[in-house]
Amino acid sequence: MMVLEFVIWGAWLPLIFSYLPTLGFSALQRTAILNAFPVAALVAMFFSNQFADRNFAAEKFLAFSQFVGGLAMVGLAFTRDFWTFFALMLLHCLLYVPTLSIVNSIAFANLKDSKDFGLIRMGGTIGWVLAAWPLYFILTDAASMRWIFLVSGVASLALAGFSLTLPHTPPKKAVTQEDKFAWVEAVRLLRQPFVLVLWVVTFVDAYVLNAYFNWAGMFLGSPQVGVATNRIMPIMSIGQVAEILTMAILGVTLKRLGWRLTMMLGIFGHVVRFTVFALFPKETWLIVLVFILHGICYAFFFAAVYIFVDEYFPKDVRSSAQGLFNVMILGLGVIAANTICPWMTDRYTAGGVTDFRSLFLIAAGVALAATAALGFFFHPPALKQSAQT
Repeated sequence: MMVLEFVIWGAWLPLIFSYLPTLGFSALQRTAILNAFPVAALVAMFFSNQFADRNFAAEKFLAFSQFVGGLAMVGLAFTRDFWTFFALMLLHCLLYVPTLSIVNSIAFANLKDSKDFGLIRMGGTIGWVLAAWPLYFILTDAASMRWIFLVSGVASLALAGFSLTLPHTPPKKAVTQEDKFAWVEAVRLLRQPFVLVLWVVTFVDAYVLNAYFNWAGMFLGSPQVGVATNRIMPIMSIGQVAEILTMAILGVTLKRLGWRLTMMLGIFGHVVRFTVFALFPKETWLIVLVFILHGICYAFFFAAVYIFVDEYFPKDVRSSAQGLFNVMILGLGVIAANTICPWMTDRYTAGGVTDFRSLFLIAAGVALAATAALGFFFHPPALKQSAQT
């Protein structure tokens, strides 16, 4: 289930930023299409997830969403009109994003020991990596990039069928008073300075991460680097392989370095990666090698944030706090990147050649500022035993 869930997403995301300009879409049109996913994420956080959780058996909702969303994704492969493309992408995202929580619910409801979830969730990272390799044999030129949607759509339809074989997971009818006022409770957490600082830095780092997704594939395929189209996805998947390994040492790293330094390393990884991209575009081996830093960037910051919230806040506000940070990680940070990056790409492109050096140095500067802000202003209090219970 997890493998297929993340093949769907991993097949199209890395290369859609390169594909949309080939359709002749303007920067504003590209922004609208790219923001369909984070808008759907915000809708899911405030409405879709709870609606699905309380009214439908999880496996049936998953089957319906992946079937309709899969058809929409297949349709994207044959669409060149902006409004049709935007409508199909929005439909897919509105149905797909809630399933990211639904698959977790199915897993937790049917595992005997919740500690086994880490192994199950690793299937998602493996699925993201696997999505890259079939495309190595398919993407022979720019015109063939529409296959990213076909691979995604087929995986979605396959998961729709497979969902019907999953254990029955009934809807959760009970709604507690805490659930009704979850977001009020979450906003109150921002009164604590260390939570506010981490929340703002999370927004900046989410922007930087998605700037990487906006530009990395385009950069690899540009004349400055010259990587063949079919090799872009496998090269970028190196980051997900590194993510698996980095997750394995995250616990030890947090114990030895602490929260602040571990998170600073996660953000500073972007500084190193963007600087290498900017200064050494002709050193292909170095460009490929530096993709390993994706594992550090993601695990040492975003995964650490989720663990920090789970460790630092009482049980009755943990879900609210996770949602508060997801607003930045999956919503506002992504919207900012997908709004600013297409505009910056057009501004720094002349004669068909993009000035990636300037783009990456700006991104490195933003990441460096976020690293410094975390270092100077993030001072969480000593963890008390009462905060864990």
